[in-house]
Amino acid sequence: MITTELIPIKELLERIEKKLDGKFSHKYLNINEVAKMSSLHLSSVRRAIVRGELKCIKKRGKLIFKESDVHKWING
Repeated sequence: MITTELIPIKELLERIEKKLDGKFSHKYLNINEVAKMSSLHLSSVRRAIVRGELKCIKKRGKLIFKESDVHKWING
């Protein structure tokens, strides 16, 4: 029987295990990969970001994009 104090630890370990199995993995792309995938110029991709059409994350001064968000934007 699992005590109530151990339930959060068990849940955390299950989440970690799923991440290691790749079930939570998201592939991330840089802006050059997005431009190539969409067949658009970098400035067109940047305009889509400014307009709020394409989601991105700024990490260490670089723009990164979830591949799933890019596919949604392209198929839009």
